[in-house]
Amino acid sequence: MDKEKKNENIESEAKFADNLSDNTPKEQTTEAPEGENTDENKEATDNVAEELAQLKDAYIRLMAEYDNYRKRTIKEKSDLIKNGGEKTLTGLLPIIDDFDRAMKTIETATDITAIKEGIDLIYTKFITYLQQNGVKPIETLEQPFDPDLHEAIATLPATDEDMTGKVIDTIQTGYTLNDKVIRHAKVVVAN
Repeated sequence: MDKEKKNENIESEAKFADNLSDNTPKEQTTEAPEGENTDENKEATDNVAEELAQLKDAYIRLMAEYDNYRKRTIKEKSDLIKNGGEKTLTGLLPIIDDFDRAMKTIETATDITAIKEGIDLIYTKFITYLQQNGVKPIETLEQPFDPDLHEAIATLPATDEDMTGKVIDTIQTGYTLNDKVIRHAKVVVAN
């Protein structure tokens, strides 16, 4: 029986070796088969190389345009930051001119009421200009205390129960610019 097993093992090993030799890859030839034109391959390679060169050129140009755009944008932003307040400041110049005229008039004027009226007109013109540019005063008197708008400087006992937690006096007016607080109002709050 041992001889039979040995013979079977030898036969199966032989079959395995035959199968293995059949599955080994054959050598591939690099030569073009007969009848196939190598000029077509060369032409296709040249076309691909030309297309690659065009794409590379387009890529380089696109990158240069983007770099120029980025530099131009940075310069424009810099100019806006540098000269952004120009419009606002030029709008203030007529008000400064009015103040200059008022200062000259004060030196020689004898009528105090006329001076007060002139100063009041300049003040009104200035406040109107600020409102046109989005600056508004914060309403405070008898308003509930709001820490987002007000800064409590002092507290006083409330004279009326309804006034508890409300603003009873304004020490310094607060302002908003387009609904954003640019200066909190300094107030006295009733306790």
